Amino acid sequence: MTHSKEPVSVSQGPRTLSAGIFDVDGVLLASPHERAWREALGNPGDEARFTTAMYQSQIAGKPRLAGALAALQALGLPHAGLLAEAYAERKQRRLEELIHAGAVSAFPDALRFVRDVMALGWPMAVASSSKNANEMMKRVQLDTHHTLLDVFGSNVCGRDLRQGKPNPEIFLLAAADLPAAPRNCFVVEDAPAGIEAACAGGMTGLGVARLHDADLLWAAGASLVVTSLDEVSIDELARGRLCRRAP
Repeated sequence: MTHSKEPVSVSQGPRTLSAGIFDVDGVLLASPHERAWREALGNPGDEARFTTAMYQSQIAGKPRLAGALAALQALGLPHAGLLAEAYAERKQRRLEELIHAGAVSAFPDALRFVRDVMALGWPMAVASSSKNANEMMKRVQLDTHHTLLDVFGSNVCGRDLRQGKPNPEIFLLAAADLPAAPRNCFVVEDAPAGIEAACAGGMTGLGVARLHDADLLWAAGASLVVTSLDEVSIDELARGRLCRRAP
């Protein structure tokens, strides 16, 4: 399904945006999570069937054990529930190897967008299910004085939660920690489960379709979907509205 129309602004009535919450993997960083999930399977046939589309729709944004179970179930492997914990542990070991090998990079458009939101003086939070997010962010230098990890007023990455995305718990924790009212927060996400979580928390979802999956993000309830965060109008954001930059 292709969306031919999109909202010009997501400001409705008294809703005015004034704070930002960012996911990490796929939004701020090109991290090796997907690669680690695939390689941890250990079976060439299963690895070949582990596609990017499957990762985005079934696994991305979920806590590690939930992601492991979702992956095994999506692949149709028998006894997925019994195998999930060991698979999750293998994935974590492989991810740590890849991180230490330098297989992490920042998206330039994301760094520019973070700097722009900083310049507005808005509070910002970072909220990822990954317990590896902080280790990855501190390897990225934002400017001469800050790593990417330093610039967020709230950091709820890797928290032990009662429920993972699409439950909004992680984003509600981030908003409370800023503090900011949920209705005044936009959430930047690349995964449908993350957009669903933002909407469930009463927040505005900004989808980043880096993998040609815009339709999934629209369907999950995003108020705006872009392929690059450079497409967001900072002038309109300063007015509390989330809009696409004029051509």
